[in-house]
Amino acid sequence: MSEKELIKQIRKLPSEAQQEAADFVELLTKKYVLKSEEADSSKKKSILENSFRGAWKDREDLQDSTKWVRELRKSRWFN
Repeated sequence: MSEKELIKQIRKLPSEAQQEAADFVELLTKKYVLKSEEADSSKKKSILENSFRGAWKDREDLQDSTKWVRELRKSRWFN
């Protein structure tokens, strides 16, 4: 059945049955579409492909990350 035919059939139904059809489509979407999208997104990506890469590149205070962590620890633990 084509998409147009399916829509035609749904429009012929009473509103209660249309809602039932919509609920069923939502259920199928959760079962099949969302699971496949989750599977795709859970595949390991290279660090170079992640969008956060380079997010802090312009921060002057993080140029020497070891120094930054040391200073942060001093300020939090030794006061």
